Amino acid sequence: MNALYTVFVDPFVQMGAQPDFFLQVLWEGSVAGILYALIALGFVLIFKASGVFNFAQGIMVVFAALSLVGLYEAGVPAWLALILAIAIMGVLALAVEGLVMRHLVNQPEIILLMSTIGLTYFLIGFGEFIFGGEPKVMVTEELGLPTGSTVLEPPGLGREGGPGLIILQHIDIAAAVIAVVMVTVLGIFFNKTRIGRALRAVADDHQAALSVGISLNQIWAIVWFAAGIVALATGIMWGARSDVSFALEIVALKALPVLILGGFTSIPGAIVGGLIIGIGEKLGEIYWGPLVGGGIESWLAYVIALIFLLFRPQGLFGERIIERV
Repeated sequence: MNALYTVFVDPFVQMGAQPDFFLQVLWEGSVAGILYALIALGFVLIFKASGVFNFAQGIMVVFAALSLVGLYEAGVPAWLALILAIAIMGVLALAVEGLVMRHLVNQPEIILLMSTIGLTYFLIGFGEFIFGGEPKVMVTEELGLPTGSTVLEPPGLGREGGPGLIILQHIDIAAAVIAVVMVTVLGIFFNKTRIGRALRAVADDHQAALSVGISLNQIWAIVWFAAGIVALATGIMWGARSDVSFALEIVALKALPVLILGGFTSIPGAIVGGLIIGIGEKLGEIYWGPLVGGGIESWLAYVIALIFLLFRPQGLFGERIIERV
């Protein structure tokens, strides 16, 4: 009985006893979830528009951020380095479309997936050759991103009813704003523009899209470039919280549970799924982690995703696919 109380009741008692700390944990989890969602947006963008699961999105985040930092370290002003980094992602998009995707039209999905895995290892090797393997510091202040923090002292949230402390990092607030703006812009782009409708048509059927005059090469170049822009924004936000290194590619694997929860074709679902994973990880690690020896944060996301796969495999916002035979 005491064991059950410790596992199921005691964590909630702790939340109520320290509401300021609980809100701090929620905020930290929300920020982590937003950053996961930014990575997942790149996956959703390419999958929604081309039907390709882009395994290389994680290394694209690292490559974009390293391009920006590398240009700045070479003496290029930060604002110009940002423009050139965008141009580099544009060149990468054209190269991927011209050298890889153009030759794989109407190939099985597994072939397209394997091509992105090959692209991943190419970018890892090429990136290490160009930028080296040492971690680099993101040029946060030079890009005009906010630094510092704001301390909130809401009354009645501390122990014994006194004021509690909630610390909000300005860069985290900026990440939340950027994520909301990206989701809004991409949602409008996909649903309200002619190119957005063409992107969805290509994802449904390559051959049918070609038959009605849609340029597959142009569409794929556009969507990979857009994913590159998302990767650059993600790399800047992640790099501002930690060093820019190839270790960030591992973080991209957390986008997989986010996609499972939100749905592979839903842009808003990426945000919702990211928040669920981010908040769930933080709450699990802080309140339940000590009960099982810690380490919950490294695997809880995949357990949550497994549960969703059992009951709603298409995700919260994904489309149920019905194949008639």
